[in-house]
Amino acid sequence: MDEQVDREGQSGLAALGRTLRYLREKAGKSLGQLAGETAYDKSYLSRLEAGKRLSKMAVMEDLDGYYGSGDLLVQLWKAARHDAFKNRYKEFMRLEATARAMDVFTLGVPGLLQTEEFAREVLSGPQTTAETDEAIEEQVAARLGRQLLLRMDAAPHVRFIIDEYAFRRASATAKIWDDQLLHIEAVAMWPDVVLQVLPFAAGVHYLVEGSLTVLWQKDGSAAAYKEGNGGGELIDDPEDVLRHRLSYDRLRDMALPPSDSLAFIRGVLEEHRS
Repeated sequence: MDEQVDREGQSGLAALGRTLRYLREKAGKSLGQLAGETAYDKSYLSRLEAGKRLSKMAVMEDLDGYYGSGDLLVQLWKAARHDAFKNRYKEFMRLEATARAMDVFTLGVPGLLQTEEFAREVLSGPQTTAETDEAIEEQVAARLGRQLLLRMDAAPHVRFIIDEYAFRRASATAKIWDDQLLHIEAVAMWPDVVLQVLPFAAGVHYLVEGSLTVLWQKDGSAAAYKEGNGGGELIDDPEDVLRHRLSYDRLRDMALPPSDSLAFIRGVLEEHRS
């Protein structure tokens, strides 16, 4: 079975696709039969096996159950989701997955806190085609998969500082925005999460056009990832990381305390509903 699951140099999506095909053929099923016995379209299943599509994790959970393969497909899916991100993000994602503490600043709603529908809206362009729709769905699935790190048994301690701008740029759909605000409110009360709002009153700051994440590993090492209009940059030089950490600390000092931030979010939710 090992040779069916992975090959050195093979992409995660390709490895997942090969394994899906192997399990189907081992079960003696055609794509048509599999489609008839599951809730999934034949062409959709074919694209998964060809490594051309990233599903939601729930699809892999269903197929693991169907084939009796434990959590094999889920584990391969977790590796495959990295293929939905550009190469420059992959090292950041690897470090993020093993981080014991994270300090995050964003101008908008952080990807780690976005609901599925809000993420889909953010990732969608003004015009879409069937091809771009499929690409968007892959990005949405990858973003939701990335959020699993907040729900692990040994989840990292995360501090989010979110600019007030994020709460003033609402979704075009009232229900999507309501659900998104409720989700942020709920996460703000999780034991391993601290959430602060940076109000407009704090004035201009050095991250006014970007975002910053500082990742702390179990061994005490740290890296920073800064993103702006010019793209993303992973920073691992200790002096540069320290400089960004101190800048983050200044933003934290200017942000509302967690209790006031929660009250702010609830106020935005009340305003939205009125």
